Order: sequence, then structure tokens, then C-alpha cells
Amino acid sequence: MLIWRLQMQPSSSVDETSLPVRPDEFYQTLVENASEGMITIDADSKIVYANPAIEDLLGYSPEELIGSSKMRIIPERLQPVHAAALQSYVESGERNIDWDGIELPALHKDGHEVPTLISLREHSHDGEQLFTGIVRDISDRKQREDQLKNQNERLDEFADILAHDIKNPLGVAQGYTELAAEEYDAEELRYVVESLDRIDEIVDDVLELSKQGAFVGETAPVDVEACVDAAWAVGMESAAELTVEDDIGRIEADESRLRELFGNLLQNAVTHAGPEASVRVGRLPDDSGLFVADDGPGIPASDRDDVFERGYTTREDGTGYGLEIVQQIARAHGWTIEISESDDGGARFELRGIDFLD
Repeated sequence: MLIWRLQMQPSSSVDETSLPVRPDEFYQTLVENASEGMITIDADSKIVYANPAIEDLLGYSPEELIGSSKMRIIPERLQPVHAAALQSYVESGERNIDWDGIELPALHKDGHEVPTLISLREHSHDGEQLFTGIVRDISDRKQREDQLKNQNERLDEFADILAHDIKNPLGVAQGYTELAAEEYDAEELRYVVESLDRIDEIVDDVLELSKQGAFVGETAPVDVEACVDAAWAVGMESAAELTVEDDIGRIEADESRLRELFGNLLQNAVTHAGPEASVRVGRLPDDSGLFVADDGPGIPASDRDDVFERGYTTREDGTGYGLEIVQQIARAHGWTIEISESDDGGARFELRGIDFLD
């Protein structure tokens, strides 16, 4: 809570009675109408003031708290620690907690605990040592933290699935495919080997990134055209046509993640524009980024805000993860991605915020 103090220099010409609001009334109004709870205690832990917001936080009216011990709103298991901490400070003047914000549970009138963030200040009134705490309810934040913890636990479980339930059969498939490729000179088998190797690489990358807690690993200069060509070579329809503008240059990126980004965008283009799609990749006119455009049916303006959401797909066999992954990779690099219409009436994805190295 911010309290804007009226800075008034002492002057014989200032008549407080002529002010719109007297300073003491102004401060009292601020405190009484603050959204954060405020409690003031003395050196013996007796509550000498509580503002109305405390009732919203802890269920007690100010009148119920004033005159009682602060232990009334402290869980029993923590009361000895609170008492010792205050006594130690009063005697030594040494702080053993962060006065600017410490997370502590407070005891609600109905008996449940409320997670709070408390900021403390020391002051005096009529020669008495007092301590005022500004109390904020952080239940929503703690709930989000718990949700994030649960998500991370599910990610760990997913990593275990990748490491065991996918890597093992993938290794078997790679081994038999390589044996078949040695015996039969078929171009299709070469594509299968390349695709399986790429899957193996992605699995390894995801496992490594799950350990690091990041969606993008180490970055380095990447040749964009070579990266696009590598992404196109895996699983694309042979009848589709890819055009990469000349001198598209290099950018700083995680090459594996960038290849995955292009792979999803190119696959999306071929899937929706058809097996004979024409796809073009190049720099934006102002050199602020890159674009991937196709000549398919395009994406209606009303749907463009939804396509990056998890599970969004227009196909019965679609997973709805491809474009969400694209957005995550872009954001992890510090880029943005937007959708517009291509010159051929198809979809155009624009990656912005990219710095070219040449």
C-alpha cells in the first residue's frame, strides 16, 4: 500500500483550518479505507490498532482484536517463534526476519490459516514503541504456485515416459530400419531412418530441457536457409514446393528448437494447403524478422487469436500442439509471432523481434 504524504513546510502563513482536508483526517481516511490489512502492536505484542480491512482478511472486526494479544491471529505452532523474535528485537535491535516482506500464515477467526505477506515498520507514539504490519492475502499466488508445482511434477512424469516408454521402442525401430536399409536400396527407407533419427534427437532435447527448466537451450549463430531445408527434408510431401529467399542470413538461436519451429510451420502449411502446396520463407520487408507463407485457404481473421491455443485443430486426427509449440519456441527466444494473409491468399506467419547477424 502506498501512502502519499502531504509535504508541508512549517509556515506562519499556513492555516490548517483553510485546507480542504486536515492532514490527520487525511491519513486516517487513507488507513481506514486501505485494501490491505493493518495491525499495530506494542512491545508486549498487544494489538493497539487494526483497520477495517483486517476483517475481510481474517474475519475479526477491529474491535475484537484491539486490546488482545497478536497471538490470537497466529497459529499455535508458531506462537513461541513469534514471541521470541519480537523479544529478541526489542532487547537487541537486530532484525532476524525480512521486514520488507515475509510470508507467514495467519489464523482466521473460523480456524483456517490464511497465507499472508507482511511488511513491518517500527515507530513511536507518545513515547511508546510500536510495530505496524501491512498484511496482504496471497492465497491466489500460493494457489498458482501449487498449480505450477503440480505441472512440473507432471512434466517430470512425462520426461520419464520419454526416457523409457518411447526411447526403447524407438531404438528397436531404428535398428530394424537400418538393417532393412542395408539390404534393400529403397529411398523410402532412407526417409524413415532420417525421421526416426530426428525423433530421437527431439526426445533427447526435450529430456535435457526438462532438466534445465527452459524451453530453449544454448544459442549460437544459425544459418536460416540450412535450418529450413533440414526441417523440410523430414516428412514433407514430395509434390509440395519450398522457396527460401536468397541471402536470408543468419540469426542467434537454439538450432534444434528453431528447426522444430520451422518443421511445425512447414507441416502446418502442407497439411492445410494440400500436398502440392507452395511455401515461401523469407525476411520481413523491414528486416525485423522472418515469415513463412503458403498458398492455401488461409486462416480467418476471427480464428487467428485461437490457433496458438493448446488443442486447437481443424482436423480430426490433429493434436493441436504444433502451433502452440511454435509460439513457445518463439517466446523463449524473445520473439513474437503474428498471423496475416499471404500474397496468394493463404496463411502467413510472421516472427518478429529477430536480430540478423548479417
